[in-house]
Amino acid sequence: MPPTPLDQTDPLADFHAREITLDDVSKRVHVAGSGPAVIVMTEMPGISPHVARFSRWVRDAGFTVYMPSLFGRDGVVATAEEGMQVMQRACVSAEFRAFANKKGPNQASPVTQWLRALARLAHGECQGPGVGAIGMCFTGNFALTMMLEPSMLAPVLSQPSLPFDDPAGLEIGPDELTAVQQRLQREDLSVLAYRFEGDRYCKAERFAAYSAALGDRFVARVLPDTAASTTGLSPFFEKVVASPHSVVTAHLIDEAGQPTVAARDEILDFFRERLLSPGLRDHQRLGDSN
Repeated sequence: MPPTPLDQTDPLADFHAREITLDDVSKRVHVAGSGPAVIVMTEMPGISPHVARFSRWVRDAGFTVYMPSLFGRDGVVATAEEGMQVMQRACVSAEFRAFANKKGPNQASPVTQWLRALARLAHGECQGPGVGAIGMCFTGNFALTMMLEPSMLAPVLSQPSLPFDDPAGLEIGPDELTAVQQRLQREDLSVLAYRFEGDRYCKAERFAAYSAALGDRFVARVLPDTAASTTGLSPFFEKVVASPHSVVTAHLIDEAGQPTVAARDEILDFFRERLLSPGLRDHQRLGDSN
């Protein structure tokens, strides 16, 4: 199947759209591939062709992708106006905590409970040692909270942007953070995280706070702004985001030697190391090189 141009609606025809009900909440989840499960959580304003392209890279690396529809219209290239409306609705939704709790400690978005249940389901369906997950932008923090689910082994935080009004906020409760800290140390696990240096939504303060909380278990990658694509951006990214932001989707430059491609490949290798047996890892890397 030839790839859909990134500036056109992606029908997601190579994914199986499933309605999955967990904890009495139903969501559409686009599933593709085989092998251990990786949950790809979309950035604002929804599952764009760029997000779908990244999911296909994960699928082709030897994994079953679970791509839940959390907001927006699946597969479309949103206008700036539609993207803003999606973001505004998400900001006031009970599922998300887009802003810091000024009267108390940080708290995780309630939707992470559903995502943890999805990780359990995906692990049961796909087997393997465990599950990987990547969150981006609005969902960027979620993979860390999902570490409260024992099957989660490979969390990736790409430009984690919540809470919007606290650059150093972590979007996770203190007791949950302690539990994740202890698990990372006990099981010798790590968290990968990515941002562009000049990102307006995920600033240096957030990575500093994660580093202070997680120590050397938090592996941060900060890319120069010059590594971000400036062409082919959707109206939402040009007019609303308006800064280098999406490391493995809209701002990725799909050319050999580019820092964003190196970031993508590091993420795929991270999933391989945590989720595939040595024989399968070698097989997949050989396939990538051909």
